[in-house]
Amino acid sequence: MKFNWKLFLILLAASIFGLIAIIPYTLTLQGSLLQGLPVPLYIILIAQILQNVILFSIFIFIGLYLSKKVGLGLPIIEGWLAGREVKSYLKSIIGISIGLGVLAAILIIGMDILFSLAGITITVSQSSQLNPPAWQGFLASFYGGINEEIMMRLFLMSIIVWICYKIKKTDDGKPTNLGFWSAIILAAVIFGLGHLPITSALTTITPLIVLRAIVLNGVGGIIFGWLYWKKGLESAMISHFSTDIVLHVLLPLLVFL
Repeated sequence: MKFNWKLFLILLAASIFGLIAIIPYTLTLQGSLLQGLPVPLYIILIAQILQNVILFSIFIFIGLYLSKKVGLGLPIIEGWLAGREVKSYLKSIIGISIGLGVLAAILIIGMDILFSLAGITITVSQSSQLNPPAWQGFLASFYGGINEEIMMRLFLMSIIVWICYKIKKTDDGKPTNLGFWSAIILAAVIFGLGHLPITSALTTITPLIVLRAIVLNGVGGIIFGWLYWKKGLESAMISHFSTDIVLHVLLPLLVFL
């Protein structure tokens, strides 16, 4: 199986864009933590970007290699690189991708309200430093749509599907539906747990806070995972971006009206 280096470079370039786009958002969130740094901030940022470029190179390489073995991939970009007509397929996934992304955002907001009513919430101080403006949320949405989907779907979910495939496959040599759903759910749970380090800087971690992180982030993860399986990674990326636009752009604008 020949490795698609052009696709690798496209995804790597996209991930670098995502890494740069999220910088204003993270700088706002970190606020006073950036004061009194032992080295200039730009040096830290350059080092972080270089470190992440290496990590994403690994994520993309492994993800592309294993995804092909289990029937996953990026049908739009792959088709475009192969010279095939992809406009009609892109049109066919736009509606469902954006629609499910908006639905994920609505479910996340609704469940967050339910958690708050139950007394399970995150109380932060200095809120002005922890509410980035909408334009920063817009840029950060590219990181969610591109980088997080490369990490959680192309890399992690593909690995889990491949492991399940090695354990059990269908009669015609394909991954089972159980294997796909196991990968979707497990990747969604890990995605939720991955937000705990940020949460720990805002509040004390308790079992209920852990549950909140898994549920709120897992909702989107399950939807994006299903889209990756059924429609391709581009669909998951569009959906994730749409979710983040609602959560990080539209919602803050409504709150401050």
